Amino acid sequence: MRASVWCSLVVLTMQAGMVLSQDKPAAPEWQPLNPEGTILIQRETKTLRLKSQVCLREGLLEMLACLKGTKEHEAILAVPGSAQMVHAGLLALGLEPGKPVTYQPEYRPASGPLLDITLEWTDASGKVHRAPATSWIRHATRRYFTAPMKQLPGTLKLTREDELRFDERHNELLWYGPMTETQRDLWLKKSDDAEWQKAIKGFYDRTRFRPLDARFVFAGSHFYKNPKTGEELYEGEAGDLICVANFPSAVIDLSISSSNQNDDLNYEAWTDRIPEIGTTVLIDLSPAKAAEKAAVPGK
Repeated sequence: MRASVWCSLVVLTMQAGMVLSQDKPAAPEWQPLNPEGTILIQRETKTLRLKSQVCLREGLLEMLACLKGTKEHEAILAVPGSAQMVHAGLLALGLEPGKPVTYQPEYRPASGPLLDITLEWTDASGKVHRAPATSWIRHATRRYFTAPMKQLPGTLKLTREDELRFDERHNELLWYGPMTETQRDLWLKKSDDAEWQKAIKGFYDRTRFRPLDARFVFAGSHFYKNPKTGEELYEGEAGDLICVANFPSAVIDLSISSSNQNDDLNYEAWTDRIPEIGTTVLIDLSPAKAAEKAAVPGK
């Protein structure tokens, strides 16, 4: 069943004149792979393009991009179209999927060909921008950070109005969100205790804005057979298109461990770098350059 699905989709691209081995046209052209024209291929540059819209600018993330009408509350971009067609388009680029993440009997990260993902959009003044997808995603700062501490130093006491908290039960300091230089310096002046100084400096360092520093891989999702009907369903159609939290259903995933639990998500949207809701964004997917290719865990 699954083999016939991919064969049928690739045959459609061949019939439409989109085979990578064909003679090159005079100028590169984008050929649509679906009737809506939201998934396109450019054989000369070995690039798959997805037309999307910004659907979220702030908050924790499970995905860079989901399918439209699925998980817009957990992704920055929404793509109208089919996950299977995206899969078929990557096949047409000459890529073979790896394996989705597995959790049993032990954790193994997603594997597959490394992908370069670039975003293109036009601002209100008509200026065209291009940026790596990772620049729109940063390590999560909207969460609690902790530091071990047996007790508060000296006579120092914290009140309910203080942003810093001390958990006597678990013997640790707690801080929520980014810590500014002013806040750091203020709390450092409270005590010269070495453990206290280390904790405050640690909060400041750990809450700096840091971009996503992992690579995307073509994991390929998987098929699920309905036990009652025998029908095989492609799990990627649930919406997990380009993930930054590990899901076995992801078409494209990170090659590193990244929690998919709501209370422990690793990444958030970099709001200041993302255009307004509804902005059209082109997502360009291409095989990683030869110089960038490296062994990917999980293969």
